[in-house]
Amino acid sequence: MSDDSACLFKVVAGAAVVGIGLLVILLPMSFHGLNYYEMGFKRQKSTGTVKLDKTYESGLHLIGPDFEFKVFPADSHDVNLYNIKAFTSDKLEVKVSVSFQYFLRSYELADLHNKFNMDYEDVMRSKAIDALKGAIPVYNTREVVKKRKEIEEVIYKAIRERLGGICCAPQEYCKSWKFACPLNCKSRDICNDDDKGVYVDVKYFQLGSIRIPHTVEERFLRQLVLQEETDREKLLQGAQIVRKQTDFEVRVIKNKALELSEQAESTSRLLHVTAAANYTSEVEGARSIGLTKLYNNLGITKQEHKNSFDYLRTLRGMDNIWLTVDYQQKIMGNLGSR
Repeated sequence: MSDDSACLFKVVAGAAVVGIGLLVILLPMSFHGLNYYEMGFKRQKSTGTVKLDKTYESGLHLIGPDFEFKVFPADSHDVNLYNIKAFTSDKLEVKVSVSFQYFLRSYELADLHNKFNMDYEDVMRSKAIDALKGAIPVYNTREVVKKRKEIEEVIYKAIRERLGGICCAPQEYCKSWKFACPLNCKSRDICNDDDKGVYVDVKYFQLGSIRIPHTVEERFLRQLVLQEETDREKLLQGAQIVRKQTDFEVRVIKNKALELSEQAESTSRLLHVTAAANYTSEVEGARSIGLTKLYNNLGITKQEHKNSFDYLRTLRGMDNIWLTVDYQQKIMGNLGSR
């Protein structure tokens, strides 16, 4: 090997070693990560320039050694508004407390950065208060108290549209949550910046307390007490009417039962008398037929003989009669006295 070739080899080998060394040093420095609750943009360390062309989400990304991430929260932002003063349609002041949770939109994070940079939280809070105050005046004080469910839905819609706008989400995000692409949302092709709101999604909302003026509260309480007393009196009167009606129905049922009982007893007596009469009639009829046959068989034709025979037969059938014969006269007496 010539001296020139050896020198060239050393130069190439040295360059390779330097290159590998730089790669070993710079490659790990080129990877930067975002946690599951973060997203952001590339920011050049040397110049501070933020690259808004791509939004990075959680994971490990190769962005170069001179870059880092400008981080935005990807999880929820919790907002609590306490005792926000608003006026009802009857010009009375009420104090409303609400809580809601919003999320930054990854597909509009560049717009939010351009408009607010990192100072967006106070803007969200201020706009939510304005939306709340604008939703209450369509109701009077009594409706604010009685229509809580409806009030909650109206305030939620007002805050959701004030912060999130009225534009449809991109097609790939339409199923990400309930109101991503609500009914009658505006197509993104014709949306302007005002229609997009402030580039967040208000996904959750809770209505807290609603406080009305003390004098109005006392008046409402008196009305409620009066209504309860009225309802109580109606219930008492209704109970009294029901008791009277029940007593009347009980008497009717008892009278009906007594009538049925008496009717049954009367029917029973009638059946008993009828059966006894039928029994006597049948017995006498059978006796008459039997006597007729007996008289014919014995040849008894005279009426006085028939009467005597019938008389003797009747006496013989009595338990307390004792008959004797072959005497000049018949003797009747109590057999038990012998």
